Amino acid sequence: MKNPKFILLVIVLSQFCCTSLWFAGNAVINDLVIGFDLKASALGDLISSVQFGFIIGTLTFAILTIADRFSPSKVFFISAILGSLFNLATIWEANDLSSLLLFRFATGFFLAGIYPIGMKIVADYYKKGLGKSLGFLVGALALGTALPHLLKQTTGAYSWESVMILTSSLSF
Repeated sequence: MKNPKFILLVIVLSQFCCTSLWFAGNAVINDLVIGFDLKASALGDLISSVQFGFIIGTLTFAILTIADRFSPSKVFFISAILGSLFNLATIWEANDLSSLLLFRFATGFFLAGIYPIGMKIVADYYKKGLGKSLGFLVGALALGTALPHLLKQTTGAYSWESVMILTSSLSF
């Protein structure tokens, strides 16, 4: 029989690592603007593109009933890999505003295969004790989204790209 505590630990750690992609771009937003010689007005667009990607991703996953038609664990896994690759793509030297917006949008899109799908996995495994299990998951989400800012502060001696590489690596 599967160990329910181990399963919850794996889901919570995975959620923590993967949701770090959400605010990775925000943590280094000023570096993105300076590094790619963008206008200050690009700040809002870059931040919004992740949220817009998440909204479109969530609608797409729901309309196509992805989590019901396919294994939620596999959807989570594939979304984590794709999200990490699109997040990592922001360090590409040839980026411009359009490509950065696309990569941040795609990161948000695949976060829809991580956060809501993680909740579905927990709900499937923990009919009893669901509230506590979801509490751990939401806590992991909050900590995971704060992680890029912590990384930015603690890796100050390194380039902004290191934050993107670390968060992508954790998600992968």
